Parts: sequence; C-alpha cells; structure tokens
Amino acid sequence: MASLPLLRLSVLPASKPSTRFTSSPTLTVCIPHSLRSTTRIVRPKLTPSKPVISMSYQTVPATDRLISAAAYFLPFFNGIQYGRHLFTKYPALALAFEPLFPLMSFYRSIPYASFVAFFALYLGVVRNPNFSRYVRFNSMQAVVLDVLLSIPMLFQRIFNPGRGLGLQFVVMGYNAMFVFIAMCFVYSVVSCITGKTPYLPIVAAAAGKQL
Repeated sequence: MASLPLLRLSVLPASKPSTRFTSSPTLTVCIPHSLRSTTRIVRPKLTPSKPVISMSYQTVPATDRLISAAAYFLPFFNGIQYGRHLFTKYPALALAFEPLFPLMSFYRSIPYASFVAFFALYLGVVRNPNFSRYVRFNSMQAVVLDVLLSIPMLFQRIFNPGRGLGLQFVVMGYNAMFVFIAMCFVYSVVSCITGKTPYLPIVAAAAGKQL
C-alpha cells in the first residue's frame, strides 16, 4: 500500500518549469519594428523676427551744408521770373525778396550764366565722386528742379496764348509755379543748413535714380 502514492507521483506529468527572470550583467531590450512609435512630431514654424532698424546720426560737415544750400539758388534765380505778376499785384511780397535782388542782378549780368551754372553744377558736383553723396543728391535735386521750371516757359513760347482766357491761365500757372519754387527753395535751404536731407515731391525720386 505504501507503493501506491509513489506510483501516483510517477504517473502525474511533470510540471513546466516556471519562467523566472534572472539578472544578468548587461540587459539588451530589442523593440520590434512594429511596436515603434509612428507618430510624427511636427515642429512649430518659427516666424522670422522683424529686422531691427538701427539709425546712425552723423553730423553733416559745414562745407557740405553750404554747397548743398547754394545749389538751390540756381532753380530759384531761374524761376523767380514766374513771380512778376504777384510782385505787381502784391508789392509787399517783393520787399521780402528784395535782399536777394542785388545777387540776382549780378547773376543775370554774366553772359550765359544759367547754362554755365547748370553744367558746372551737374558736371562739377553731381558727377564728381570727390563730393559726398549728401552734396551730390542735393545738387541733383536742384538740377532736376531747374529743368522742370523750364517746361512752362517752353509751352508758352510754343502755343503763345496771347490775351483773354489764355492769358489768365498763363498768369495762374505762373503764380502757382512761383509759389512752388519759393516753397521748395525755403524748405531745401533750411534743411541743408540744419544738416537734414530735403526730399522734394517727384524731384527726389528722379534725382535718386541719377546717382
């Protein structure tokens, strides 16, 4: 009878050995390719930062200011003739420009003074790299402004309006041209004396393209 329990123990199947993790010096874990993360990480786009504008203030030499201011006398002396109707109608206006009349008389006493001053300013200053860009830009503005002032006079000589309504339009055009040239002259001279760059409408864009 004692051999019966032993027989039963031998009949029972052998149990599976239990799986245990044993520690090892190095443990390498291999992750199958199918278990890897397929989530795509989208990085936010960085918007370019706004450029930082740095301004450097440099003092314009006194010589450059003087030459630039003197350049605007050329279109003013050639354009003051458009103010003769206003001078006749408003004598007080002529008194404001009376200090410049002796200088204008000397300027007109020189033969071909307008052509000589024009080419001297354009070839001697604008196209001369020895001068600074400040002087050349202001001189070029004066040259362009002088050319624009000759256009109304050219139209008058071609069409010759005579009297009546045509003459009234000529007088109005002359008055407008004189006001325009006077404002440009005062604004440009004051800007040059203070060391600032004057930008005349339309004239500044044309002058900048020529440099």
